[in-house]
This record gives sequence, C-alpha cells and structure tokens, in this order.
Amino acid sequence: MKVSVFGCGYVGLVQAAVMAECGHKVTCVDINEQRINNLKQGIVDIYEPGLSPVIINEQKKGHLTFATDGTLAIKDQDAIFIAVGTPESATGQADMRAVYAVAKEIGQKMTQPAAVIIKSTVPLKTAEKVKAVIQEQLSERGEDIAFDVISNPEFLKEGSALSDCRKPDRIIVGTDKDSSRELMLELYAPFNRNHDKIIFMDNVSAELTKYAANCMLATKISFMNEMANIADLCGADIEDVRRGIGSDPRIGYHFIYPGCGYGGSCFPKDTIALLSCANELGYDAEMLKSVRSVNAKQKEKLGNAVIDQFGDNLQGQTFALWGIAFKPNTDDIREAPSLEILKLLLAAGADVKVFDPQALDNLKKEQLDTDTSGKIHYCECAYQATENATALILCTEWKEFWAPEWDTLKQNLKTPMIFDGRNLFDPVDMAELGFVYRGIGRRN
Repeated sequence: MKVSVFGCGYVGLVQAAVMAECGHKVTCVDINEQRINNLKQGIVDIYEPGLSPVIINEQKKGHLTFATDGTLAIKDQDAIFIAVGTPESATGQADMRAVYAVAKEIGQKMTQPAAVIIKSTVPLKTAEKVKAVIQEQLSERGEDIAFDVISNPEFLKEGSALSDCRKPDRIIVGTDKDSSRELMLELYAPFNRNHDKIIFMDNVSAELTKYAANCMLATKISFMNEMANIADLCGADIEDVRRGIGSDPRIGYHFIYPGCGYGGSCFPKDTIALLSCANELGYDAEMLKSVRSVNAKQKEKLGNAVIDQFGDNLQGQTFALWGIAFKPNTDDIREAPSLEILKLLLAAGADVKVFDPQALDNLKKEQLDTDTSGKIHYCECAYQATENATALILCTEWKEFWAPEWDTLKQNLKTPMIFDGRNLFDPVDMAELGFVYRGIGRRN
C-alpha cells in the first residue's frame, strides 16, 4: 500500500520505518529540513535501539522516502497518517496546532478519496474537528471528495518501540465505516497474522482508550509509590509487599515497582490532558489529580533524602548522579525525575557529577545550573562521576548500573552511601558490602 506519515518525531518515525519494513511504500514528511536531511543519511535525532539500521535499509530498498513538501504525500495515497507532536500547552491542554495544520494541508491538496489516520495522542473528539477542518478546505475549493478520519492511537514504549510496533498486543481503530475497516485490516495485515489484534470502535472511544491506558499505568505507579512511602513510615519492606500483591492475577507485577517517580512524554502529558478534557465536560477527576500530586512529590523524594542526610546547605559538597533519562534505553529526559533532583541539589549549593549512557547532550540543553551556585559536571563514565563524590544517587536503571564494581565504588566515594531511586540493590547485601543504603520503601 502507499502510505504517508506526517511527522518524523518518535511516533511517526517508528511507524513509518516498521510499515516500510513489511513492504508498504512509505513517504515520511516533516517541516524540519535539517531533520529530513539527516534522515536521508540515516541519522536519527532520537535514541531508539535498532531504529537507525531499519531506516537506512528501507531507504536502500526504496520502501521509505523522506520529504519536506507534503504535496506528493497527499496525492495518490492509500493512507495518510497524522503523527505530529501534541505537546502540553501552558494551560495543560494538548497543543493541537500541528495536527490541525496537517489537516488543513490535506484538505487543500487532496485530489482523490483518502483515509486520514490520526496516530498522534489527541484530546477527545479530535477526529470530528479534523474532519471539519478538511471538509472546510474542500468546500472552499468547491471539491466533493470522499474521505474518512480514523483514530488509531499508538501504544509504544520508548526503548522497545520497534518490537511494540512489529508485534503489537492490540491495534485500536476508531471508525464507523465498513470501507475504513477493510482498509485498516489490509494495512495492518502483516501485524495481525497469528490472531486478530484489531479492536474496532468509534472514534471518541479510541481516543479515550489511549488516555485511559496511560492514566491507568500512571495510577499504578503513583499508588505503589504511595505504598512505599507508608512502608518507610511503618518499617515494612515494599519489595515484599510488591511480591505479595503482584502474585494476585487481578493486579499483576507490571508497573508496581516503586521509585522516584514517572516521567517521559506520555504519562505526565496524558494525565493532565485527560484532566483538562474532564474539566471541559464538567467533571472533577479527583483520582487523576491525586496521581499527579503523588508523582510530583515523589520526584523530590530522593533529593530531599540527600538534604535530610547532609543538611540544607550543600555548598562544598559534590554528589554523583547515575541516570538522567526518564527510563533506560532512551535519551528522553522530558519530565524525568532526575531533573527535579538536580534542581534541589543545585539550589542547595551542591555540585553534581552526572553520567548517563545516552542523555547527557539533552541535559546540557536544559542549562539547569545557569543561575545556581552549584554546578553540573558531565562525566564520560559512571566511575568518573563517583570520584571524590560525597554519595551516589541512582535515578535510571540502565543495565550497566545493575552490577557495579563495589570496591571501586567504595574507594571513589567519600562516604560509602547510595541513594537508590529504582531499588536496584538489596539493603542486606549493601550493608554486608559496607554501604549505607537508602532505597524507596526498603527496610534497612
């Protein structure tokens, strides 16, 4: 099939690459000329394991092309994906300008019947509004061209996006037209062979499904962090509690690992966006408010633990921080807990030596230490960060942090103390190794 994807960001790029990989002819469009020029050379400006080789290979095969002009990507296409960004605006609502700009361009340039597929994460009833934008442009042109707007939200996890796209656990499709159902069945046939993964529903239900999924996962994380905070106060060990409740199949083990808070581009943005939608409908979503409140406090927990241990004035102190990205296998630092921890330590006057396998360049762009007495020092390896540091703070559970050289670590640190925001280590083992250990909800 001939497919076009508007938006070469995280979602659009992965979707385009995987669809090209299974044989569709895909044109990917973005207004960022530098990004398009880089992609033509196989250079990807986001870190996602395995993505760059697929892009290079599919361009060589002629299955994948990149362009800044959307004209050819709109004409003579079986499916047109809208996969542009919808970042959080100052009011908390999703910024829809890019989505509507693409819809307007489609209405201005389409010459034959088309299926417009919304892959971007969008507020409720966006499909109706996109349809209205396209129809307005067609009416101004005096054209009567049939089209349908289909909601098809993504459920990719950063760090495993290629696998998620190649082998989706479900494919949500919002449409009420039989012709669109047939098109989506053909489009997703390579991903739907073993058993039927496509779930058809109306557009607004598909839009709500996306928000509901991310908000449920965010709720599980905040709930478990709340339990970890209670465990800290009563002397329980949250790891035992996690195993105890996770064995209940109604709960399961996924997303009940306590830590220093969730971040990234999805959970923070989608919870506030659904809150905004609920407010517009006149509903006070108290549980979602609590989820966000718990997470905001949790992001400060590790930094406050350091301040409680070493005092409000940390001038002259240097701390090592391992992990900047909001999760492993990505360079994404949006809403990362590490940023809040850094802000607290820098404001208290501390210097922080940081290391992350992928995210340091993105951290440099934030310039967090511009107006603080404390400064950030960027390190080339994990152990360089710990040299002459007062203590180690661990924020991201990269695999290379799971089994450190304990003797080197103890030798490098001024104080053999670890603040573990991901509960990677066992408190008993740490004590035997001679470390003072502070986890999240762990009994020492």
